[in-house]
Amino acid sequence: MAIEKHFVKEGIREAEIEEFLKEKFDKAGYSHIEIQRTPLGTRIIVYADRPGLVIGKYGSRVKEITDEVQKRFELENPMLDVKEIENPLLDAQVVASKITKALERGAFYKKVANWYVSEVMKAGAAGIEIRVAGKLGGERSRFQKFRKGYIKHSGHYADTVVDKGKAFAITKPGVVGVQVKILRELPEITRIKEVEKVEDKGNEKA
Repeated sequence: MAIEKHFVKEGIREAEIEEFLKEKFDKAGYSHIEIQRTPLGTRIIVYADRPGLVIGKYGSRVKEITDEVQKRFELENPMLDVKEIENPLLDAQVVASKITKALERGAFYKKVANWYVSEVMKAGAAGIEIRVAGKLGGERSRFQKFRKGYIKHSGHYADTVVDKGKAFAITKPGVVGVQVKILRELPEITRIKEVEKVEDKGNEKA
């Protein structure tokens, strides 16, 4: 029971650290973090679109945030590393954040969502879905979905392969929530099934 409580406590603390760093590095195109326990301390890897904004001049921002993390979450010798995201358009959290920032600048949600759907697919994704909900014009809250390609919503692949991100925009009419799901590439078994479908259609025509 004591071991279970320890893991629950650690899980809660890691979630709080992620939420804290997400807020701190929002302007840097924050994606996610990895937390690694080492003999020397706790290594936190921050993945971001603009790592320079995380590091700061001469590493000043990283040092400042590292000290704050140590005091706030009582971590022993935390080490903050930064890694740049290879392709921001294939990162669901980065795309969700970019959409909300565009909405806060006054962009029309349909135009923004459709643009990112197109760009993400051009970047090589197998599928994308964007959900926008909230005050989208008018008094009543609404919900709209934009989708292209192949996306799994349940099951093993939905939990392990689909990248998910969410963010919130504070606009004049009210809060708008954005949820993004990106499937970077088709799972092997799905690719096999797609090939079989094409072959079957070819046989039918023959």
